[in-house]
Amino acid sequence: MPQVSIIIPAYNGERFIAKALDSILAQTYSDCEIIVVNDGSTDQTAAVLLPYHHQIRYVEQPNRGVAAARNQGMALAQGELIAFLDQDDVLLPNKLALQVECFAQHPEIGIVHSGWRLVDAEGNRLADIEPWHEAPQLDLAGWLKRMPVLLSAMMFRHSWLKRVGEFDSQFKQACDVEIVQRLIMLGCQTAWVPEITVLYRQHDQNDSLNTLVQAEEVWTVQEQFFARSDIPPTIRQIERECRYYTLVWIAWRLYHTGHPTEMSRYLEKALSYRPSTRTEALMQWIELFQRYEAEYGKQFDVQQLTQSPAWQQLVSLLVKPG
Repeated sequence: MPQVSIIIPAYNGERFIAKALDSILAQTYSDCEIIVVNDGSTDQTAAVLLPYHHQIRYVEQPNRGVAAARNQGMALAQGELIAFLDQDDVLLPNKLALQVECFAQHPEIGIVHSGWRLVDAEGNRLADIEPWHEAPQLDLAGWLKRMPVLLSAMMFRHSWLKRVGEFDSQFKQACDVEIVQRLIMLGCQTAWVPEITVLYRQHDQNDSLNTLVQAEEVWTVQEQFFARSDIPPTIRQIERECRYYTLVWIAWRLYHTGHPTEMSRYLEKALSYRPSTRTEALMQWIELFQRYEAEYGKQFDVQQLTQSPAWQQLVSLLVKPG
């Protein structure tokens, strides 16, 4: 039995999936199996994977979405530990070794997390994301306030995934956030490996660019979470704060991907969760947008935002008397 099962859900991944596989085969840790679930690709993904068939477990299924593909991979996995890798991401050489060692040192934990490097389509560095600085303790409060989920940068104890159940296939963009929330509510503990271990590729076909779906799903996941009756009182006390920052982050994602009207709608909703004046809220939104943009290695154009019709309409709405 392999110690680690690495699951790659593949859908029309002909462009990058070979690089993802090569990065696994180049790991300093080798006690692993690679499971690739082809989720009904219509491009040359199957042909690209042919040379790797003696090194991977390959299965095909009709297109049912990334959650269903991951669930299929988990059903086949034999490893004690589970890692997920998106078809366009790349593992750095010590990723598996570092995280397996962390599990060995901390038998009580169910998740190991690490940082990631944003790169462009050609692999050029954009920015390093080191979430442990803002969320040093990934307890339930830490996850909810920051929710730094990137499955490619994580590793899970298989027994915990069996306990929590499958990814929720109703979600196309937020099934990862939803399953992590369920794990933490069950008492699953997380430890950091405070190093960059994966390259998270940004390109024009990223699923995460479908931010209209992403926004709706992220908010639905949070609504479902806070509708639970078993939330600890300490978490209930930070509910409004969590909702506020989630809405502002969603608004930035929408603006970042060219949906200013929808951005305004989420910012209006955020205002109801923050006891600040409306002028203070406007200033804070600009500051947060700048911070989120900087995390992606980009300079935020404040003037472009504040002069946009959507922002001007938002300002006029918020400064109305009463």
